[in-house]
Amino acid sequence: MFLSALLSVVGLGFLCWLLFSLAVYALPFFVAVTVGYYAFENGAGPISAIAVALVAGAVALILGQVAFATIRSPTIRLAIGALYALPAGLAGFHAVKGLSETGGAGEARTLIFASIGAIIVGATAWVRIASLAGSETQSGGVDSHHAGYAAREG
Repeated sequence: MFLSALLSVVGLGFLCWLLFSLAVYALPFFVAVTVGYYAFENGAGPISAIAVALVAGAVALILGQVAFATIRSPTIRLAIGALYALPAGLAGFHAVKGLSETGGAGEARTLIFASIGAIIVGATAWVRIASLAGSETQSGGVDSHHAGYAAREG
């Protein structure tokens, strides 16, 4: 009995770790699956469809990271971050909802837990896409706001 409870806690912890680790890849995964199905339905073989899907997913992830790192407009960065965080939040909502229903929580509690899980997983994806994109300062330790002052003084 103790061993089954312990293994259940370890398994749940592993699932939560996996959910948070893979949250940032929800949008590239969606793009890869969509492009892969489209390629397969239009006559590509299974190997070709998988190859096209992998390339499309990698391109979606890399383009998002590069765009988030290079674009300085807060509005566009907000849109890019939301583009990655919303699918992750949706995945988090459904994962926590499924786990809550399995645990026997009531319907109201299940929705509350799922909503909290969606917010946490979405925020985690937001932070991860920002960290994968790189740091804000790229000019040798002097950020762009203070670079003008350093040029005028020297």
